[in-house]
Amino acid sequence: MDAWILITFAAATFQTLRFVLQKRLSARELSAAGATFARFIYSFPFALAITLIYQQMRGFDWPQMAPSFWVHGAVGGVSQILATLMTVMLLGRRNFAVGMTFKKTEVILSVIVGLLVLGDVVSWPAMGAVLVGLAGVLLLSKTAKGAGWDSTAVALGLGSGLLFAISGVTYRGATLSVISDDPFLRSSVSLALVTLFQTVAMLIWLGLRDRAQIGKVLAAWRRAGLIGVMSLFGSLSWFTAFTLQAAGLVNAVGQVELILSIFVGRVIFGERLTLREILGIATIGASVVVLVLVS
Repeated sequence: MDAWILITFAAATFQTLRFVLQKRLSARELSAAGATFARFIYSFPFALAITLIYQQMRGFDWPQMAPSFWVHGAVGGVSQILATLMTVMLLGRRNFAVGMTFKKTEVILSVIVGLLVLGDVVSWPAMGAVLVGLAGVLLLSKTAKGAGWDSTAVALGLGSGLLFAISGVTYRGATLSVISDDPFLRSSVSLALVTLFQTVAMLIWLGLRDRAQIGKVLAAWRRAGLIGVMSLFGSLSWFTAFTLQAAGLVNAVGQVELILSIFVGRVIFGERLTLREILGIATIGASVVVLVLVS
């Protein structure tokens, strides 16, 4: 098996485990904002350490950043904070697998945004995949008992998908704004600085709105720290996979995350999916795979 496939599996696994920890902490000890804050405050020291170690090993100076870096980084950082917050809130309302599948709509939504805002040309196969994915969203939109539409879950799910799509685009812009010929240095510097910005931004927000959460996150450092570690390893794994293989193929293999979320939901959280939810997950997963392969 090619290395990029194994690395993509690792990235999906780390990301799934991170959301497992956030779901548990937000249900037992922290608020959704506190669980989101834990991701950034415990990721930053490791991200900075990896960047500095890599610099020393390769003999690089700290690179210069174009002015556009700060705009891209700030927009991407805020978008990712809000997207993560929405995902954690969604995981508190619906089954783990359902929540993770809603997050996967970021691929579908990025195509729609590109079409409406930028006028991007979308092929007929890609448009068909988008429509199939939207049908899957409708299947997941009903409550577990099928009594009605869970409008809050839909808003949180599509909102997180859209914001993750925005953060992905702006993070790429931030990385390209780092003046260096070394792709890993550009990525690690961007990750370290954006994570620092996110940590400070959430410190200010929680300090104004819910100061007690800061102390709770610090007190739960053994469990909350794992969120940061999983987040960091996941980000580095995704980046490495994208340097080894085309993004479309990596994203297609990355849909293994849906299978992992079903397994985790059943084994760890004891959740059972309805037939409609299984069909919705399968439909969205298939549409995303087709979409990334034909794009």
